[in-house]
Amino acid sequence: MPASPTLRHDYHFASDNTSGICPEAWSALTQANQGRVPSYGTDDWTRRACDLIREVFEKPDAEIFFVFNGTSANSLALASLCQSYHSVICHDFAHVEVDECGAPEFFSNGTKLLTATGANGKLAPETVERLILKRTDIHFPKARVLSITQSTEWATVYSREEISALSAVAKRHGLAVHMDGARFANAAAALAARPRAGGKGEGHSPADFTWRAGVDVLCFGGTKNGMNTTEAVVFFNPELAKEFDYRCKQAGQLASKMRFLSSQWVGMLENGAWLRHGAHANAMTQRLASALRALPGIKLLAEPEVNAVFVELAPEVARRLQEKGWHFYNFIGAHGYRLMCSWDTRAEDIESFIVDLRAALSA
Repeated sequence: MPASPTLRHDYHFASDNTSGICPEAWSALTQANQGRVPSYGTDDWTRRACDLIREVFEKPDAEIFFVFNGTSANSLALASLCQSYHSVICHDFAHVEVDECGAPEFFSNGTKLLTATGANGKLAPETVERLILKRTDIHFPKARVLSITQSTEWATVYSREEISALSAVAKRHGLAVHMDGARFANAAAALAARPRAGGKGEGHSPADFTWRAGVDVLCFGGTKNGMNTTEAVVFFNPELAKEFDYRCKQAGQLASKMRFLSSQWVGMLENGAWLRHGAHANAMTQRLASALRALPGIKLLAEPEVNAVFVELAPEVARRLQEKGWHFYNFIGAHGYRLMCSWDTRAEDIESFIVDLRAALSA
């Protein structure tokens, strides 16, 4: 009998995709794996998950669909908002632009992505409006959707006010607003802890910076928050969800045993675990960033607001860390690296990494 593989713990900062399934999601899967239940989403687990999402967003008429991954969530959501002759405006670092292998264009039969730049991964209203108005003739794809990434690929967070301002521009020109929320839990935790404008009152609720701020559809990330193979597409405007179930089926995204996608959401949402895990990952990131700032020769490329630190490392330093077994990705330019924390990141992991980084710097 072959020996069991040795467990390695050196992927901590590569991605929040490298973490396992969190206890709440695992427990829900175990409970869902009892007996026989109806298929294709007609089961009680799926009904309960949809109701919980509606409660979280304070939107009783929201329409919710579960798919297997973020690429399908984003691509099918955008396709439902567009015709093939339309365009989607997004940041030039947006995941739908740089990491979806053309899936948004594929599932929309050719909708064009128009990109704009912006500091720290964020779009600005004036930039979006300039892009909308740049070409309005029939020879150019008509702008139809604004896509916002929350949190951004630069680990920054749009405030409610920023989203409202972007949505106002979009709606003024007849565009729908899509939010890529692969790391929505991290953004929600950050905004829940942030005082409202003027320093009065508690932080914002998920409803405040989604549909109340003008967002029409959210791709609510589950995988990066500790679940497995499940994302929720949430239509705050139910009219836009017409026949979306057919899109899911045609794209191979209708799970026959849907309870194994939806039950995880029940486990995560019933007692607020989704938000606790997001807050934990954010807190570990702040701990990591603080330790990095204390090291000579280390430069942060952006101030982290959620669960990733972007740091500039000399090539030989990065190489020494990788030789020690640490995995992390080059993300910005030649020497900008991303260090990602997750629901299961521990203080000991950060301490071990900093010890090895200190040694790599002094070698």
